[in-house]
Amino acid sequence: MNFERIPPVETSKHFLDLAFRKARRKGMEKNLKGNWLQIIRKKEGLKLDIIKDSAVPRLEKILQDFPDFDHLPEFYIKLMRLTLNLPELKKSLGSINGAIKRIRLLHKDYVSKITKTKENGAIKELSRQFYGRFSSMLKRIDPHLKHLEECRKIMKSYPDIKEMFTVCIYGFPNVGKTTLLNKLTKTEAKVAAYAFTTKTINAGYLVDNKEIQILDVPGTLARTEKMNKIELQADLVLKELADVIIYVFDLSESCGYSVIFQDKLLKIIKNSKEITSQKKKILIYLSKTDLSEGKPLPKFKYKHYSLSEIKEEILKLAKQRSLE
Repeated sequence: MNFERIPPVETSKHFLDLAFRKARRKGMEKNLKGNWLQIIRKKEGLKLDIIKDSAVPRLEKILQDFPDFDHLPEFYIKLMRLTLNLPELKKSLGSINGAIKRIRLLHKDYVSKITKTKENGAIKELSRQFYGRFSSMLKRIDPHLKHLEECRKIMKSYPDIKEMFTVCIYGFPNVGKTTLLNKLTKTEAKVAAYAFTTKTINAGYLVDNKEIQILDVPGTLARTEKMNKIELQADLVLKELADVIIYVFDLSESCGYSVIFQDKLLKIIKNSKEITSQKKKILIYLSKTDLSEGKPLPKFKYKHYSLSEIKEEILKLAKQRSLE
């Protein structure tokens, strides 16, 4: 799902200003026919119609724009639990739905009263009551509208994950994961010379192969018991989505972490039950080898792959998976 397409959620003030502005314009029209009572009834009834028809479809669109949780892949549900207050999000959507129902009932009730009232002053008073109650209804859901907008901003950063062969680029912060993603996919994900640049999941497709998605996840430290929410996102991709893991080593240690510490994280994922039970392939890539102190050291004990070898191995493993 592409969460970037969810439009901004406006505040109650926006809805109220728009509805009442349209109603005022309608109230100034003079093309209604009939006696004075018929005209005043029609005019006030039309203003109520416009207010309802201005707010309800826009509130309904909010519900339509947000994802249907019953049909979302489990990965996204877990990602939401990590990054959002999911129960509060559902509560806010429920409050919007409830407001829609109440506005419709309120409109029906007051239109019915206006059509039965025979005094000008009484009709105007009914209209004022409707405006007040309508305003109160929207103001009551304003905190929920604001919460939905906060959630939307977070969800906007979610990757558009497809159900296909998936490669996860994993490792410590600032070791060169995003640079590797850009090389493998020709994307232009943000790269900077400081740690924790990647705070969300970057996604791309292997060059010349749209059947293989590659995910660059936030940097992770070697601490299984104290992961923050950003690290937990990386761990989620690693265990839930990845068919292949590219573990990036920075032998130059310019990332700020020693090779020994980076090795500790590699051992953690190698010994993870989720990784071993699913027999996920781990490919080791050495980054920053253009630095004089970053040349592969003779004592480096793991088999590692060049960029071209990484591509070849990914294609081979994807082909094997398709034949299973």
